[in-house]
Amino acid sequence: MRILGIDPGTMILGYGVIDSQGDSIALVAYNALKCRSRSSMGERLLFLYCSLCEVIKEYKPDEIAIETPFVADNARTALAIGKAQAIALLAAASNSVPAFEYSPTAIKYNAASYGASSKAQVQEMVRLQLNLKEVPTPADCSDALAAAICHSRQSHLNNLTGGKQK
Repeated sequence: MRILGIDPGTMILGYGVIDSQGDSIALVAYNALKCRSRSSMGERLLFLYCSLCEVIKEYKPDEIAIETPFVADNARTALAIGKAQAIALLAAASNSVPAFEYSPTAIKYNAASYGASSKAQVQEMVRLQLNLKEVPTPADCSDALAAAICHSRQSHLNNLTGGKQK
Protein backbone atom coordinates (compact mmCIF):
# COMPACT_ATOMS: atom_id res chain seq x y z
CA MET A 1 0.00 0.00 0.00
CA ARG A 2 1.26 3.47 -0.83
CA ILE A 3 0.61 6.12 1.83
CA LEU A 4 0.87 9.88 1.50
CA GLY A 5 1.45 11.57 4.85
CA ILE A 6 0.65 15.26 5.22
CA ASP A 7 1.73 17.77 7.86
CA PRO A 8 -0.62 20.69 7.12
CA GLY A 9 0.42 24.31 7.30
CA THR A 10 -0.56 27.43 5.43
CA MET A 11 3.02 28.60 4.86
CA ILE A 12 4.76 25.24 4.58
CA LEU A 13 2.97 21.95 4.03
CA GLY A 14 5.14 18.88 4.35
CA TYR A 15 4.39 15.64 2.59
CA GLY A 16 5.98 12.22 2.61
CA VAL A 17 5.22 9.10 0.61
CA ILE A 18 5.99 5.59 1.79
CA ASP A 19 5.27 2.10 0.55
CA SER A 20 4.02 -0.24 3.22
CA GLN A 21 3.66 -3.99 3.09
CA GLY A 22 2.83 -5.72 6.32
CA ASP A 23 5.24 -4.46 8.93
CA SER A 24 7.87 -3.16 6.49
CA ILE A 25 8.01 0.36 5.10
CA ALA A 26 10.12 2.08 2.46
CA LEU A 27 10.59 5.72 1.53
CA VAL A 28 9.29 6.82 -1.85
CA ALA A 29 9.60 10.62 -1.64
CA TYR A 30 9.19 13.67 0.55
CA ASN A 31 9.12 17.42 0.05
CA ALA A 32 7.62 20.65 1.33
CA LEU A 33 5.17 22.90 -0.47
CA LYS A 34 6.22 26.45 0.37
CA CYS A 35 3.83 29.34 -0.11
CA ARG A 36 4.98 32.86 -0.85
CA SER A 37 4.93 34.87 2.37
CA ARG A 38 3.09 37.81 0.86
CA SER A 39 0.29 35.72 -0.63
CA SER A 40 -3.23 36.10 0.70
CA MET A 41 -4.76 33.17 2.57
CA GLY A 42 -6.95 32.39 -0.43
CA GLU A 43 -3.95 32.31 -2.78
CA ARG A 44 -2.02 30.06 -0.39
CA LEU A 45 -4.91 27.62 -0.02
CA LEU A 46 -5.38 27.46 -3.79
CA PHE A 47 -1.65 26.84 -4.27
CA LEU A 48 -1.71 24.07 -1.65
CA TYR A 49 -4.79 22.45 -3.16
CA CYS A 50 -3.43 22.46 -6.72
CA SER A 51 0.01 21.29 -5.58
CA LEU A 52 -1.43 18.47 -3.46
CA CYS A 53 -3.56 17.32 -6.37
CA GLU A 54 -0.36 17.15 -8.47
CA VAL A 55 1.40 15.17 -5.72
CA ILE A 56 -1.53 12.74 -5.57
CA LYS A 57 -1.53 12.32 -9.35
CA GLU A 58 2.26 11.78 -9.41
CA TYR A 59 2.58 9.28 -6.55
CA LYS A 60 -0.88 7.66 -6.71
CA PRO A 61 -1.30 6.92 -3.00
CA ASP A 62 -3.80 4.29 -1.90
CA GLU A 63 -4.52 6.22 1.29
CA ILE A 64 -3.65 9.57 2.87
CA ALA A 65 -2.75 10.27 6.51
CA ILE A 66 -3.20 13.83 7.76
CA GLU A 67 -2.07 15.27 11.09
CA THR A 68 -4.85 17.11 12.92
CA PRO A 69 -4.12 20.52 14.45
CA PHE A 70 -3.20 20.72 18.11
CA VAL A 71 -4.89 23.54 20.00
CA ALA A 72 -2.77 24.70 22.92
CA ASP A 73 -1.69 28.28 23.44
CA ASN A 74 -2.44 29.73 20.02
CA ALA A 75 -5.96 29.21 18.69
CA ARG A 76 -5.21 31.41 15.67
CA THR A 77 -2.41 29.07 14.55
CA ALA A 78 -4.66 26.04 15.08
CA LEU A 79 -7.35 27.63 12.91
CA ALA A 80 -4.86 28.33 10.12
CA ILE A 81 -3.58 24.75 10.26
CA GLY A 82 -7.20 23.60 10.20
CA LYS A 83 -7.64 25.40 6.88
CA ALA A 84 -4.65 23.57 5.41
CA GLN A 85 -6.00 20.31 6.85
CA ALA A 86 -9.33 20.97 5.11
CA ILE A 87 -7.48 21.57 1.83
CA ALA A 88 -5.69 18.21 2.25
CA LEU A 89 -9.03 16.49 2.88
CA LEU A 90 -10.53 18.20 -0.17
CA ALA A 91 -7.60 17.18 -2.39
CA ALA A 92 -7.95 13.58 -1.17
CA ALA A 93 -11.71 13.51 -1.77
CA SER A 94 -11.49 15.17 -5.18
CA ASN A 95 -9.00 12.48 -6.24
CA SER A 96 -11.05 9.64 -4.65
CA VAL A 97 -8.33 8.70 -2.16
CA PRO A 98 -9.42 7.73 1.37
CA ALA A 99 -8.04 10.09 4.02
CA PHE A 100 -7.43 9.36 7.69
CA GLU A 101 -6.74 11.92 10.41
CA TYR A 102 -4.40 11.38 13.35
CA SER A 103 -3.66 13.48 16.40
CA PRO A 104 -0.07 14.55 17.10
CA THR A 105 -0.03 12.19 20.11
CA ALA A 106 -1.15 9.20 18.00
CA ILE A 107 1.50 10.00 15.39
CA LYS A 108 4.23 10.27 18.03
CA TYR A 109 3.12 7.03 19.65
CA ASN A 110 3.04 5.08 16.40
CA ALA A 111 6.23 6.57 14.96
CA ALA A 112 8.35 6.67 18.13
CA SER A 113 6.51 4.33 20.57
CA TYR A 114 5.86 7.20 22.99
CA GLY A 115 3.01 9.70 22.70
CA ALA A 116 4.94 12.50 24.40
CA SER A 117 8.08 12.13 22.27
CA SER A 118 9.98 15.28 21.42
CA LYS A 119 10.16 16.48 17.83
CA ALA A 120 13.82 15.41 17.72
CA GLN A 121 12.95 11.90 18.92
CA VAL A 122 10.25 11.52 16.28
CA GLN A 123 12.59 12.80 13.56
CA GLU A 124 15.28 10.32 14.58
CA MET A 125 12.81 7.42 14.64
CA VAL A 126 11.59 8.38 11.16
CA ARG A 127 15.21 8.40 9.98
CA LEU A 128 15.91 5.01 11.52
CA GLN A 129 12.71 3.32 10.33
CA LEU A 130 13.22 4.51 6.76
CA ASN A 131 16.98 3.72 6.78
CA LEU A 132 17.95 7.29 5.92
CA LYS A 133 21.40 8.80 6.39
CA GLU A 134 19.96 12.08 7.67
CA VAL A 135 16.74 13.34 9.21
CA PRO A 136 14.39 14.63 6.48
CA THR A 137 14.25 18.43 6.37
CA PRO A 138 12.47 20.69 6.83
CA ALA A 139 10.81 19.30 9.96
CA ASP A 140 7.45 19.43 8.16
CA CYS A 141 8.68 16.57 5.95
CA SER A 142 9.68 14.32 8.84
CA ASP A 143 6.32 15.11 10.50
CA ALA A 144 4.51 14.11 7.31
CA LEU A 145 6.53 10.88 7.09
CA ALA A 146 5.69 10.20 10.74
CA ALA A 147 1.99 10.56 9.87
CA ALA A 148 2.42 8.06 7.03
CA ILE A 149 4.27 5.66 9.35
CA CYS A 150 1.50 6.06 11.93
CA HIS A 151 -1.12 5.14 9.34
CA SER A 152 0.94 2.17 8.18
CA ARG A 153 1.19 0.85 11.76
CA GLN A 154 -2.51 1.42 12.42
CA SER A 155 -3.50 -0.29 9.17
CA HIS A 156 -1.23 -3.24 9.92
CA LEU A 157 -2.66 -3.54 13.43
CA ASN A 158 -6.23 -3.33 12.11
CA ASN A 159 -5.48 -6.04 9.54
CA LEU A 160 -4.05 -8.31 12.24
CA THR A 161 -6.94 -7.78 14.63
CA GLY A 162 -9.73 -7.57 12.08
CA GLY A 163 -10.51 -4.04 13.23
CA LYS A 164 -11.77 -1.28 11.02
CA GLN A 165 -10.52 2.27 10.72
CA LYS A 166 -12.74 5.29 11.07
